[in-house]
Amino acid sequence: MDIWSWICELPNSDDWNPSNSQLTFELAASKTQSIRLRADRNLGSDSEAFIGFSICFVGFQYSSDEDKTIWASDTCPLSSEKPFLPLVLQLLQEIVTRSPTAHDSTCPRSQLQKLKPDPVSWVLDSHSPESFSSFFNLVLLTRLFWLCVCDAPSEVGSFYFKSLFPPNLEAFACRHAPVWRNFFVAVGTDVELCFVRTFGYILAKWLILRDVEVGLQSLMTLSPSKNLGFSYAVESHGLWVLKGYTPVKSMQLMQCHGQKSQFPAVVDAKESLLKYALAHQQLEAVIQLEYTVRYCDNFIQVNARVDNIRLHVVKLGFTKNSGEGFLDEKHFPSRIRVWVGPEVGAGYVGGLSLGRSTDNVEREMELQKTLKGSSGNSKVPRVKARARMSTRSKIKNWRWDQDVEGNAATFDAILCDNTTGVEIATWKPPIGGEVQMGINFRNRYTGGGRPFTKSGGLIFAGEEYGEGVGWRLSKEMEGSVLKWRIGGHVWLSYWPNDVNSSYYETRCVQWCDEVDLPLIPTKDVKVSSFQVSGEELWIDGSGNLSQSKCSDTYSCPQVAELYEAERIHKQVSNYFSSVD
Repeated sequence: MDIWSWICELPNSDDWNPSNSQLTFELAASKTQSIRLRADRNLGSDSEAFIGFSICFVGFQYSSDEDKTIWASDTCPLSSEKPFLPLVLQLLQEIVTRSPTAHDSTCPRSQLQKLKPDPVSWVLDSHSPESFSSFFNLVLLTRLFWLCVCDAPSEVGSFYFKSLFPPNLEAFACRHAPVWRNFFVAVGTDVELCFVRTFGYILAKWLILRDVEVGLQSLMTLSPSKNLGFSYAVESHGLWVLKGYTPVKSMQLMQCHGQKSQFPAVVDAKESLLKYALAHQQLEAVIQLEYTVRYCDNFIQVNARVDNIRLHVVKLGFTKNSGEGFLDEKHFPSRIRVWVGPEVGAGYVGGLSLGRSTDNVEREMELQKTLKGSSGNSKVPRVKARARMSTRSKIKNWRWDQDVEGNAATFDAILCDNTTGVEIATWKPPIGGEVQMGINFRNRYTGGGRPFTKSGGLIFAGEEYGEGVGWRLSKEMEGSVLKWRIGGHVWLSYWPNDVNSSYYETRCVQWCDEVDLPLIPTKDVKVSSFQVSGEELWIDGSGNLSQSKCSDTYSCPQVAELYEAERIHKQVSNYFSSVD
């Protein structure tokens, strides 16, 4: 389905003639029903040509008309340099307006302004028509979801999921898509969340329909182990950032206990409602690693450390009262594994150094002995001895480890019971019994000892895991831009929180992408406004003041921060103190 190429060829199409001012593209069709995209060409008052688009339903019983128009676009002037930019903007804006939000969202849709045309125009100009075609197909498919499933009778929605959605399912497994990555970076995170939550909501509905098997055999085209969703990675201002979004129900199931049928309404209506609520959840992950580069005489030193890991499991919907009894039931992160390193087979790596040792748990032992005796008139002296020993150890909720796989360094965080040390991601609660552990998983989002945020998320910052890793690279790589791989593996678990149920499960998802590592040295910055007896001061790439140029500089964007007045003033003051 290459709709964008068909649209781009409309201005010069030979099919236009005085008797035919309408052209049609069939989006999906069966023997008697179809969904069509229609293009109408008209002339304005000043004889300027315009094209307008509309979406029509043909052959459905709900309308007495054989051809029912359900949506119409704004006009697109053919004399414009980008004649179809208004069409793209309209579709994108309507998706943002109708997007579902996470409950308790601090940025409702009403506060979002209209999309600016400049970022969208830049995305349109910077990609070939072939690359932009897949982007536009998904945009139109998303807009059609609201038209077919929400704004039309059920027979149209059923036709959408049977005939239109399955052939384009791969569009929702979009990884390494440069158009979407550049679009998200250009429009910002708030708009990005509107789109990925819309995609997650559509996929959640499709996955539910696939499980109930209401005659939609064509839906069974996806392998259970195939993960749907979006992920991309970028290099930005000294950070490697990996973002991943996926519906929880599309994640690979590692272990579970409960009915095999996902919605056994006849057997247990409450468990069916619980699983329906759990199906409307999406994992949103942001992994940020800070990197620095230092140029030495014989090698290049590349260091990386965890800057931020942010995981949120959001519930997708439109009203807070839907499934009210199960609103607080959600999955929680139980393990996170991040890896970063050179591309596979790289021969320029001289060595890899980790910054964290395997935990050597310290335990305090106390031994108390009591000896009691009696003598006197008793013929047999009586002696009693008593000994008591106790141990104390401190165990955190999360255990951090570092390891290597080839030239890649791995950071591993595992949620453990802080009393027994049991790993939650692999532990199976007792069937039919209450879970008695150090972490109160029955009220895991309340109280001072909870291992998650109030909303159920998880944040790891630099102060929690500040130790970094380092690579020594060949000096010959100086001046090049290398491709490094970054990936994440996230496990989510569900245990009952506020409901009485024996159901539990653990799922996982994995992302991997490439980021840039620029090995281009920056020049030292001379600060001519600070002098001591005519002596010139220099700031090298690491932000240190010296009396002469340094041979070692850094290529990360920390150099830009050196122009901050407060920081420079502090460094100059320290320098003056050392001179005195």
